[in-house]
Amino acid sequence: MATHTEKVDYHYWEILTTFTELVDSFPNNQRQFVKNKLFDYLHISWIFCTFAVAMKTRKLLEIVGLWLVAVCAYGQQVQLDTLRVQYVDFQGKKQYGELICNKVIASDLREIFEELYKAKYPIERIRPISEYGNDDERSMRANNTSCYCYRVVEGSTKLSKHAQGLAIDINPLYNPCVRRKKDGTLLIQPATGKPYVDRSKKFKYKITRQDLCYRLFTERGFRWGGAWRSLKDYQHFEK
Repeated sequence: MATHTEKVDYHYWEILTTFTELVDSFPNNQRQFVKNKLFDYLHISWIFCTFAVAMKTRKLLEIVGLWLVAVCAYGQQVQLDTLRVQYVDFQGKKQYGELICNKVIASDLREIFEELYKAKYPIERIRPISEYGNDDERSMRANNTSCYCYRVVEGSTKLSKHAQGLAIDINPLYNPCVRRKKDGTLLIQPATGKPYVDRSKKFKYKITRQDLCYRLFTERGFRWGGAWRSLKDYQHFEK
């Protein structure tokens, strides 16, 4: 006859197997996040299994399942909007671009890009990240200004603000993200942005505290990655 612990372990394994299959049903670029989120909560489900066996009911196991689905689904839900914006490219020509962003910041971005366009602020290109195969490095190397990108923060399992559509990168090639790794070397993103890491040098398209782009974003409550201490993300504004 199975002991209480064996029954708990059996039902826990049932949940684990079922939700491993659920994770595999997610798109590749979302799978790792869902897996991490799922396993964050599975230890809690073991407690539910204990009560379920003690109560001799399978109903609680079903509740556990639904709860875990809700947790994972909640992490995926983002209200996105698509903005068509005007901008002036590096050749001084009028262009149209698309920004996919969270609806929370859509109004802010619309106003900011209207101001940037009026001031003829140069932006090389504005394309959805999907045009670069959802590859952030490729997009940055092309100096593409973009907002939504489903990914985690580099070196972690935490979702980036870009995955929520709450961050935007402006002219990223000339305004790279720079972080010193534990071995003392620099991680530069994009890798081709190395010539623009030294911010004391003079060059075009550099975002500084005196820049119009910086002023327009910070006036509306955005945080600038170039002001961070742990790393410097000069291209990045988030809310």
